[in-house]
Formats: sequence, structure tokens, C-alpha cells
Amino acid sequence: MTNAIQDIHAQIKEIIMAAMGRGVADEVLPAAPAPAFVIETPADPSHGDFASNVAMVSAKAFRLPPRKIAEIITQRMDFTGTHIDRVEVAGPGFINFFVSRRYFSDVLKGIHADGADYGKSDYGKGRRVMVEFVSANPTGPMHMGNARGGALGDCLAAVLEYAGYYVEREFYVNDAGNQIQKFGLSLDIRYQQIFKGEDAVELPEDSYHGGDIVDLAKEFADIHGDAYLDKSEEERRAALVDYALPKNIAKMKSDIAKYRIEYDTWFLESTLHNSGEVQEIIDILTDKGLTYEKEGAIWYKATEFGGEKDEVLVRANGNPTYFAADIAYHRNKFEKRGFDTCIDVWGADHHGHVARMKGAMDAIGLDGSKLDIVLMQLVRLMDNGVPVKMSKRTGKAIQLADLLDEVSPDAARFFFNLREANTQMDFDLGLAVREDSQNPVYYVQYAHARICSIFRREEAQKYNLDEVPAEWLDLLTHPSEVELIRYLSSLPNEIIAAAKEYEPARMTRYVMELAAKYHKFYHDCRVLGNKDEHLTAARLMLCDGVRQVIANILHMMKVSAPEQMASQTGDEE
Repeated sequence: MTNAIQDIHAQIKEIIMAAMGRGVADEVLPAAPAPAFVIETPADPSHGDFASNVAMVSAKAFRLPPRKIAEIITQRMDFTGTHIDRVEVAGPGFINFFVSRRYFSDVLKGIHADGADYGKSDYGKGRRVMVEFVSANPTGPMHMGNARGGALGDCLAAVLEYAGYYVEREFYVNDAGNQIQKFGLSLDIRYQQIFKGEDAVELPEDSYHGGDIVDLAKEFADIHGDAYLDKSEEERRAALVDYALPKNIAKMKSDIAKYRIEYDTWFLESTLHNSGEVQEIIDILTDKGLTYEKEGAIWYKATEFGGEKDEVLVRANGNPTYFAADIAYHRNKFEKRGFDTCIDVWGADHHGHVARMKGAMDAIGLDGSKLDIVLMQLVRLMDNGVPVKMSKRTGKAIQLADLLDEVSPDAARFFFNLREANTQMDFDLGLAVREDSQNPVYYVQYAHARICSIFRREEAQKYNLDEVPAEWLDLLTHPSEVELIRYLSSLPNEIIAAAKEYEPARMTRYVMELAAKYHKFYHDCRVLGNKDEHLTAARLMLCDGVRQVIANILHMMKVSAPEQMASQTGDEE
């Protein structure tokens, strides 16, 4: 897999170390260990393609001025067999490196050779990562927050995969505990009201009041009539939950599939209770002296591990809390299934849960630092700048299914990754369906389609890009061409950075900037119809590299890369 920047960094480091060694041999540098130094890409290309601070950080160890050190090192550099063309010393002692034309040519050859794999790396070394996201309560429909969490979590998982990690996606189904009891109660009351009237049986204020509960109760009544009115409350509620919960979970799976998310595992909380793993957590913490009894409940000494207050593990009625199950669930990920890192995507309202969950991992003998939480801020739904709260179709609060009726999965997934998870965002329905450059996803897809339109031309089809030699690619010297190739070369490192920072929004920013740079190149440089056929072939190779990178990123994000767009007119040269 090609990583031109990584390769050139390795070359530069070797050049510097060899030159320093010659300086020591010539007795103009002391035989002192070289401090760690960095190689970076200057913001201004006139300052070089790459730069190093090696002379600056070596001043103390070598007891020489940084500029003097830089001059000694650069005078002893050997560029034989490398992509470095020349160097210069700048300012107080920075060393700027300028690459040869062949470097840019080899970048394009590498993209062409890697194809759909370009951008991937082995940075993660196959380490096992679990990304758990959405995990919506199965007692009701998925909402806008779940829509954002789905796009963020799925694209984060994809970024990690491209960066060389082994990744699994998981949905945690809370099918046990208080919310299921409340679900059963709510269904029971609505079921009874069908036959007795709403005034006869009152729905408690803290139960579920949504229309979906009414619909499920009616469906159950259509099948069983009033037969369950004579059953015990426990039997009636169990039957209602056994009917309704699978239907809700199936609807979740259907909506998620429409959203192009494929989970490796739908993990049921009930399995933790049935397998005894929740009880094991209580026993482990008790054996470590980290629990105590108070008012009939069992408490965990969370304050000893970073919590703001102690937490209840088992209520006075004997039922374990959600927190106890959550500890068991994360232990299952780490200890039972062997994940090296576990990432949870949570709503920002769960921020108080972060420290206590990481602390609980430490408390049971695991490493809480291996549990990472991505906190996600709220979404405000807009329509051409006007806030929207209700679905046009249902007249009720917007759900994930409603959103996907309004906009394409392409737009939803792309838009939700336009901002970092920790920032609030507006999702504009009007903008998401526009077919012009104001719509970010359309803008990127249009660039891909524009390139494909070039290759449909008869003149382009006579060129075999597999046979374009590096010498022809060396003709790409226009500033727009150089800037575009330089940007293409940065993709593997950009993916690695997105993986390290858990920030898939870097990829939407990258591909939008790539589209902008391509449109600029397209305006500045004629692709077809040049007198020099070698230049035409080289520019086709550059176009194909851009097309490949756009397609790779959109594929990573599960956004389509159309080869032709309905509104595309007058674009083919």
C-alpha cells in the first residue's frame, strides 16, 4: 500500500541521520545522542515540500547555534536514490526539503497501482477495536440523535478499518431492566384501555405515551382480542413485551439497514443477566471490598475510582441496576471477547457516566484507559434555515425513518459527518436535497461524475493509463497540478490522523477540499485536446487519481460515487 509521505519522511530521516554521522566523523559535531525531531509539511510550499526542526532541537545537546548545526548537516547530505532534489536552511535553523518531479509522478503511479486500496495502511497493526454506537432504547423509534450517532459511529469504524485496525460494530439492545418494565406497563394500560376506555385505566405520567405504544397494543388486541384481560398482570405484560419488543427491534434493524449500517453483533442485555455475568460483577466488587449495604440496596464505592458519588448496584427490591449491567457488558467486551480498545459513541447528556464507567473498569481489574467515549452533541433540524420539529408525513417528532424519507442516505451520512461529534450542528433538509454546489455531498459527487464524463469521451479512451511512463507524468508542472498531487499524497496520513483522533469529519473536509482543488485544476488546465499527447495522458492520469480517491473516501463513508448525474450538462470537454 502506497504512503508517499511516510516513505519520504523515512528518506529524510535517513538523510539527516547519515549527515549528522558524517558531521561527527568530521569532528564538527559532538558525539552526542541526537534528540527526537519532527518532519512536517509547511503550510506555504515556497518554504519547501517538507521541513525539519532537527537543528533547533539539537542546539542544547550539540552546544552550537541551530543555524550552524543546520549548515553542517545540509553540507553533508547525500540525496542519491531518494526523491529529494535540494535543501535550504531558513530562519534560525529550519531545514527545508524540496522534492524532485519524480516524487509527484510516483505518487500518481502509486494511486493507480493501489486503486481501491489507496489510503489504507497498517498503522493499527490489526489491533482489535469495538465500536458501539446508536444502541437506542428498543421501547420506541430511533430519533435524530440516533441518526447522527449512526453516521458518526459507522464512519469512525470505517476510518479505523482503513487505518489497519480489526474493527467490529455493535448495537447494545437494552432488553432488560426498568425500561422494559415500563414498556410492559405502558403496553398493558393501552391494551386495557381498548376494551375498558381511557378513563377506566389511567396511564402513569412516567410511562411511555407515544403513539407507537398505542399501535402495538392495538395490533396485539387484533390478534388476541380481550383474552388477556383475565390473565395475571405479570403474564399479560410478559406477553405484550414478547410481542412488541421483537417488532421494535426488527424495525430498528430495518431502519439501520436503510441507513447502510451493518452491525457485526446485536448484543442483548438480557444475555448478561441470563449468563450470570451481572452477578459476577457484583461478586467481584464485593470480594474486593468495594461494595456495602445501605437501606437494603448494594452500593459500589465509585468515589474510590473517580466517581462523583457512590452508585447503587442492586436495588432494595433485588433487581440489578443498569449500571451493574453496563459494567458487566464492558467486561464482556474486554475480558470475554478480547478487544484491545472499546469505543462508545454516547450523547453528550451521558458525560457524567464517562468517569464512573472508566473507573469501574479499573475497579474490576481491567484498564479503564482502554475504554474511549466519543460524546456527541445535539442536532437541530432545519428546512432552508427554519427550525423543524415535526415530520410532514406523521405530524410527530422527527425520527430516523422520517429523515430517510426526506433525504437520501448519501446526504444524511455525509451531513452528519461535516462536524466533529462534540459540536452542535444544524441539519438543513432544504440544503440536503439541493442539486447544486451549495450542497456539500452534491459538490463532491459532481466532481467524481465530471471526471467520469471525461473518460467517456472517445479521445480519452485511446489512452491506456497502465502504460503511462513516469517521464510523461513529469510534465505535470502547473501549480494547480502540483497542488492537487501533493494533496492526493496526504490521504493515507489523513486517514491515520482521523483514526487517532476519532474524528471521521476529517474525511468529509478532506474530500470537499479535494473536489475544490480538482475544480480549480479543471478550470486552469485543459485535459483533452492538447497538442502534446504525453501531457494529455499525464492529465488523464491525474484525473483518474482524483476520481479514485474521491471514490475511495465516499466508499469508506458508504456514500455513493455516481458516474453520471441527472443535472450534469455541458460538462464533457
